[in-house]
Amino acid sequence: MKIALMDSGIGLLAAAAAVRRLRPDADLVLSSDPGSMPWGPRTPDDVTRLALAVARAAAEHRPDALIVACNTASVHALPALRAELEPGIPVIGTVPAIKPAAAGGGPFAIWATPATTGSPYQRGLIHDFARSVDVTEVPCPGLADAVEHADEEAITRAVAAAAALTPAGVTDVVLGCTHYELVAERIRAAVEGDRPRRAPLVLHGSADAVAAQALRRFGAEPAPSAEPSGTLTVLLGGHAADLTEPALAYAEGLLLKAVSPAI
Repeated sequence: MKIALMDSGIGLLAAAAAVRRLRPDADLVLSSDPGSMPWGPRTPDDVTRLALAVARAAAEHRPDALIVACNTASVHALPALRAELEPGIPVIGTVPAIKPAAAGGGPFAIWATPATTGSPYQRGLIHDFARSVDVTEVPCPGLADAVEHADEEAITRAVAAAAALTPAGVTDVVLGCTHYELVAERIRAAVEGDRPRRAPLVLHGSADAVAAQALRRFGAEPAPSAEPSGTLTVLLGGHAADLTEPALAYAEGLLLKAVSPAI
């Protein structure tokens, strides 16, 4: 089994680690183009062009499925990616976990890039799944870039700024950018702060759900106890590379390096 993942940068690490935990025997292909980051402020046509290039690089390795581990690319490029690659390669997009957050019934916040915050796409998901719930959209300027470069000071500033915009009474936070999942516990700590709570804050990422969906689309079952024999191929701008130094600043990157023999 070979699963490919694509993103502008290292936001794909969370979903890749989720796949690795479900199937230690799966070969992984990580395709990104950090030189073109950020994708959020770009036009839909530009995002589609960049996403197709990253996906084509992954497709050359003949994966059994492709995870679009990027909210921006899923919003703008998913139809084009599916038109080009399916049915030969199933394409699985990433959707912010607004539906499960709304199911809890409490007020929640959606942290997302400024381009996604207030977008028709996000507002449509809120309308479809959270009309009866109090929802606050929180823009997080600079957070994805800070995570991409593992810039500790910039991450701290961006997380603190977004936490200040998050109402004290929220019970849940949706992580609407795959990069944010890499600093989930820092987000939790910043939002909880010194505020009194009846229960711990619930964070909703997409990595686990999209990893499980990729296995279903491929017709495979989770096998977390399988032999950890899956290989790891890293592509940066279409060229073979190693996991970057910033990627290894996160637990997900370290997991992939430790469990996956590189090829």
